This record gives sequence, structure tokens and C-alpha cells, in this order.
Amino acid sequence: MWSLYKKEIASFFSSLTGYLVIGVFIIITGLFLWVIPGEMNILYGGYATLESLFYLAPWLYLFLVPAVTMRLFAEEKRTGTIELLYTRPLTELQVVLAKYLAGVTLVVISLLPTMIYFYSVVQLGNPVGNIDYGGTWGSFIGLFFLAAIYVSIGTFCSSLTDNQIVSFVLAVMLCFVFYYGFEALSQVFESNQIKNTIVFMGIDDHYQSISRGVIDSRDIIYFLSTISIITYATRLTLISKKW
Repeated sequence: MWSLYKKEIASFFSSLTGYLVIGVFIIITGLFLWVIPGEMNILYGGYATLESLFYLAPWLYLFLVPAVTMRLFAEEKRTGTIELLYTRPLTELQVVLAKYLAGVTLVVISLLPTMIYFYSVVQLGNPVGNIDYGGTWGSFIGLFFLAAIYVSIGTFCSSLTDNQIVSFVLAVMLCFVFYYGFEALSQVFESNQIKNTIVFMGIDDHYQSISRGVIDSRDIIYFLSTISIITYATRLTLISKKW
């Protein structure tokens, strides 16, 4: 499993994929947070906060994560190398986890340079260090889990087809549904109880909850259970395609 994991990591950086995803994420967030005038610009906002980053990142990952995951299984199927995976002494679940963890690792690597933003905001505070550490670190944790669900969705979509473009489009649509779709759907109903139930099924409600700096077990359970269910669905897809 770990040899396959390392192979996937190496493949990300042996092509432009890994560098492009990390570069695009850093450049776009850097421009909006520090260069382009507007409400998202930290220097224009007057407050030492990274709220703009945590607003932008889910929407950027909505496209960047599917761009990373679209090739995980689709490329293997197109080239026929998926058959070689089946000959390895690995279960379908181990294959899925190896590819999934490789995708998550790339997301974590893309987040690491944003620590520069964090340090800069800490230094810009008046006095220095006047920042909501709890909310900021909570937002980073929430963003990690959000991206982890995106990776699981992208991996699942890649297992459905041998066409990378189809995988990308499906993943973007499903990620959007999970992030914003449930909240939009809840507006159709008048009952607050139904609204709250539907909103609870989406990512954003739990992402916003953790971003307040309070790590609620319900949010952690939501993220882990959603990732587990989608990962298991990917395993079932591989088994069905195998036979």
C-alpha cells in the first residue's frame, strides 16, 4: 500500500500536476489577500484576520482538487494499467486508500505555504500577535477536512470512468453539491427543522462551526463518516468494475 502511495506522490511531482495545483492556489490566494484592492485584501480590511483565505480556499479547492484526482483511476483504466494493480497483493480498499492519501498529502502541501500568510497577519496585528488564534487554527482544521472530503469525492468520480474530463466535471458538481447545494436546497422549505436538517448534511455548516475555534465532536464525526462512506463506495465501484 505504501509503495503505491509513494508512487502516486512521485507521479504528482514528476508532471506539472502537483506544481500547477500548488502554484495556482498560492498565486490566486496571494493576489486576493495582498495585491488586489477590495474587501478580501487584508491590508485594506484593517483587521488582522485570515477570513478571506478561508472564504476563498473552499471555492478554489472545488476546482483544484478534482483536477488532481481526475487521473487517479481514470488514467489507470485508459492505459490498462488498472489490471496490474489487481495483480498486486493489495485489497481494493488498500488501493483506494493509497490513492486517496496521496491526494490528501498534496492538499496538505498546498496549505503549508499559507503559514506565511498566518505569520504575516500575526506581525500586522496591533499589538503584534493580536489575532484570533482559536478561530484561525480551527479554520485551518476545517479547511483540511473540507479538502479531504473533496479528495474522496474526486477519487470516487475517477473510479467511475476512464475519461479524465468526465471525472473532473462529475467531481466539481458533487463537491459543489456537498459544499453549497444542501444550503441552497434548504431555502426551498419553510420549516426551520427541515432547513436545519438539510443544512446539516452539507459541508459548509460543519466547516463554519469548526472555523469558530470550537472543535465539536459532531463536526469531526460528520467529516470522518462522510469520507468513510465515499471511500467505501469507491471500493465497491472498483469491485464491480473488476468483475
